[in-house]
Amino acid sequence: MLLATWNVNSIRTRLSQIIDWINQVNPDILCLQETKVMDDSFPVEPFENLGYSVEVYGQKSYNGVAIISKIKGKNIKKGFTDSDQNIEIFLDQKRLISADINGIKIINVYVPNGSSLESDKFDYKINWLNCLASFLDEQEKKGELICLMGDFNIAPSNLDIHDPEKYEGGIMASAIERNALNNVLKERLIDSFRIFEKNTGHWSWWDYRNNAYELNKGWRIDHIYISKELSSKLKSCVIDSLPRANLRPSDHAPVMINLNLNDINVDFFDEEENFFEI
Repeated sequence: MLLATWNVNSIRTRLSQIIDWINQVNPDILCLQETKVMDDSFPVEPFENLGYSVEVYGQKSYNGVAIISKIKGKNIKKGFTDSDQNIEIFLDQKRLISADINGIKIINVYVPNGSSLESDKFDYKINWLNCLASFLDEQEKKGELICLMGDFNIAPSNLDIHDPEKYEGGIMASAIERNALNNVLKERLIDSFRIFEKNTGHWSWWDYRNNAYELNKGWRIDHIYISKELSSKLKSCVIDSLPRANLRPSDHAPVMINLNLNDINVDFFDEEENFFEI
């Protein structure tokens, strides 16, 4: 099963690029971030025409997440509905959607950027990550197999930044953010990409400014984390940087994993639902 995440930086601006990419790659599940559109304005039909179901959680002009899947998800949750944290402050920003698909809890997130360490937005980011940690705690109590993916706006280590000395301690590279991310993962989730690639030089985001893509000055801030129990099922993890070279591209590239799920329990699906070949 091929699962992918992509911050598309506006679904309407990038729609034709996304459809072209789907036709080329044929993902089974595609999680999108920064859709920047209200739910009733999301372009559902082009995806349905390709055989996908669509679940969205969006807002006008900012944020927004979606799950595009060949198998219709169950138990769709929007926001931190299972968290024991105070979630009122997070309700206005649409940043998390989850679904049960093929025996796995798919959690799609768009983590706040944080702006700068001195900003109120940074406090919001850390609080949001702490709430995500509590949300994951609840899923763990239920014994869920988890695939957590999206734009985390955090480089987990200096290997994930083209010039770590320049950005050391700054936004997306601070110890505070990395510790908050580690608190989310709690060693129960593993970084799919680092199972296969131990070296630096692999990026998923390039700033629009200063010819960052042309000069390959990027960051790896888009991640797919999976339950440790799924590690034996993981066949590959790849960053597809080619869409970043498109005309009017997103500043992010898709990240994909391939899981062999032949022996995962799928009993919670209705008999009449369609299953894809794995």
